[in-house]
Amino acid sequence: MSGTHKEVTIYDIAEALSLSPATISRGLKDHPAIRKDTRKRILDKAREMGYQQNMFASNLRRSRTNTIGVIVPRLNSYFMSFVIAGMEKVANAAGYNLIISQSAESVKKEETNVRTLYNSRVDGLLVSVAYDSESLSHFSLFLDKNIPLIFFDRVLDHPQCTSLVIDNYKAAYEVTTHLIRQGSTRIVHLTAQSKGAVYADRLRGYQQALRDNNLAFDESMVLAGNLSDQAGAEAARAILAMKPLPDGVFSANDSCAVSCLRALKQAGIKIPEQIAIAGFNNDPISKVVEPNLTTVNYPGEEMGELAASTLIRRLDRLEGASLNTIVLRHELIVRDSTLRKSPDQNG
Repeated sequence: MSGTHKEVTIYDIAEALSLSPATISRGLKDHPAIRKDTRKRILDKAREMGYQQNMFASNLRRSRTNTIGVIVPRLNSYFMSFVIAGMEKVANAAGYNLIISQSAESVKKEETNVRTLYNSRVDGLLVSVAYDSESLSHFSLFLDKNIPLIFFDRVLDHPQCTSLVIDNYKAAYEVTTHLIRQGSTRIVHLTAQSKGAVYADRLRGYQQALRDNNLAFDESMVLAGNLSDQAGAEAARAILAMKPLPDGVFSANDSCAVSCLRALKQAGIKIPEQIAIAGFNNDPISKVVEPNLTTVNYPGEEMGELAASTLIRRLDRLEGASLNTIVLRHELIVRDSTLRKSPDQNG
């Protein structure tokens, strides 16, 4: 559309039909109070004057669809089901629906999801990125149009976006320190081959705790995989081949920790006497396995609620993107898989 082209307004149509602007407005919205034949006259005149396409052109992105797009790495994760429940609660109460998609830990699929949600005209986007997602380029569709984008749990940094996280560094530091206080000196860390900050921060926390307790960091004690059950079983095999045998394991998630624990037990290792094991996420599986797993709990539902309400406040123009990072609390939950001594208060 050329800049000189004057946009047709409801006042122009009102004038042409000698009707009030309020009547035109209602007629265009198909309001039942306006007689059918009058509605038809209004619509015909609007079309003839080129009103509708102008309306669509100028309002394409402004018109609300009252839907919010959500992209998560995996839908079958216990943590994510809580996050989504929190989002649904807040979004539905505010009159929004969620369109949920999963990247299945693939940045390619994430890119497709972003495009699909953009084409579905969502009002905003809530994202937890895939393992291999490290660039913001595929989110530019949203960023360039100033459509609010909020990252949660696994985040990317951008001045336009708010991120909701826990302090992964501090949490990992606490877990590792607890293992050391329980007498572990050779601690294996199970992590993800991920480009993202979450696992890098957990690794840093583990390293710093070793340093602060005068224990040498050994690269060969860090086993990187995809943190699946399979990866846990493979880690157990690698651990059993280590000389001397490690006496502690800190896994960056629970499912990997549990499968590692099971495999070690099957091989005759006593948990926690020979090897103390801790996980992360407080997955229900942590309470099913014997002995129960020491882990880190963080509030998924609260994270979901906060992500959705922050996004909706941005949509309602109640606040800009000034809040860059929101850090939620976490807590170390000590259970039998690491307890060799009487439970220490601050471990």
